[in-house]
Amino acid sequence: MGNKLSGKDLIKLGFPKNNAINIALGQINRYRKREKKERILAEAKEVLLHPEKFKGDGTWGKVVEGLLNPVQVKFNQLNATRAPFSIFGENEIDEQAKFQLYDALKLPISVKGALMPDAHSGYGLPIGGVLATDNAVIPYGVGVDIGCRMSLSIFDLPASFLKGKDHQLMAILKDNTKFGMTETHQVKSDHEVFYRSEFQDIPIVKQLLDKAYKQLGSSGGGNHFVELGIVNLANPLPEWKLEAKEYIAVLSHSGSRGLGANIAKHYTYLATKQCPLPKNVQHLAWLDLNTHDGQEYWLAMNLAGDYAKACHEDIHRRIAKALGKRIAVTIENHHNFAWKEIVDGKECIVHRKGATPAGKGQLGIIPGSMTAPGFIVMGKGNEESINSASHGAGRLFSRAKCKASFTQSQINKILENNDVKLIGGNVDEAPMAYKDINTVMSLQTELVDVLGTFTPKIVRMDK
Repeated sequence: MGNKLSGKDLIKLGFPKNNAINIALGQINRYRKREKKERILAEAKEVLLHPEKFKGDGTWGKVVEGLLNPVQVKFNQLNATRAPFSIFGENEIDEQAKFQLYDALKLPISVKGALMPDAHSGYGLPIGGVLATDNAVIPYGVGVDIGCRMSLSIFDLPASFLKGKDHQLMAILKDNTKFGMTETHQVKSDHEVFYRSEFQDIPIVKQLLDKAYKQLGSSGGGNHFVELGIVNLANPLPEWKLEAKEYIAVLSHSGSRGLGANIAKHYTYLATKQCPLPKNVQHLAWLDLNTHDGQEYWLAMNLAGDYAKACHEDIHRRIAKALGKRIAVTIENHHNFAWKEIVDGKECIVHRKGATPAGKGQLGIIPGSMTAPGFIVMGKGNEESINSASHGAGRLFSRAKCKASFTQSQINKILENNDVKLIGGNVDEAPMAYKDINTVMSLQTELVDVLGTFTPKIVRMDK
């Protein structure tokens, strides 16, 4: 008996001569190749004899599906007509973003779509795109940075607390935040999210546990940030015991780091294999939620979303500790995610790629840029927008165009004019790269009510 397991070994056990053998070999090579052949064969025999015992198993669940209910791989044509949709702020949105939504609306699984006023073209679904589908999830409709979110912590401290403390507060931000691919906290934090069963039961997720642990409390590059600034509440908020005045606050924007990126890459690959589509829409390949991979992605995606939340909790805890103050209230909302929601009377999977939930009474924060205010909002539950709103101001210039159009000295002048201190940051995140947040907010008055504003004063980004 050779050391490497082959298809012949599985046929000898009694595996049918069909795709179940290829699936089994693929799963074993991916997740179990360091284990002894005898042990794998003994387990494979058990799978054949009692397949129902292995449903949902990390290695064998997909094999059982191949034995009992093989996934039919067939080429999917687009529908001739689009599913119904709404666009908010149409004149502010580039044509390519609209065409990306139009293509997505022709998928056989599409039920309804919407485009938010901060929308711009992306990869697969446009940024600012919302798509409701029938019992199917599109990994690239969720995006690479799964569960990316905004989190605003308000301290019961007056705005005057900032005066004369620039150097001290800049040091606090610098010491308690980490950005990009290489920076991690020297003193690591533990979190209940690491004890979730998904970290043991899903092989791809199990492999990412160490990375997730190391990166907890850190932020990505690009447009991710942590900001210290001033919240101005237009009205008193009795449930928070906060009067209508100005407070110190911390706003952060980041997602699920390497954990989310690797989950996205893995399940996008599986989706493209199981769901062939025309070349121009191949990134919209989906996973049926009745399949092993669909169910596994759903669990992994929700874990990544909870991990992103845990990262923000760690960031805000560290800053609060350094300030020596307690957080009065935290408002947060995430994008780059999929939810099970009722759309026009039917349960659908609602993808929000760079768009945030704005159900009736739902709180959120919509940031502007490093020199423009963000807005604390409450959702109105507008069904035309599929209970969604924008996730920010939205880009006006691509990263490449920013580098070609703007200089650091131009950025420094705008920062100075707005009394904003910047740590890190690159030309591709210039304040001029973004749409006017006030215009964007004026285009979604049907979607959200404004409760207050957040004005950045000290901004930390990746170098």
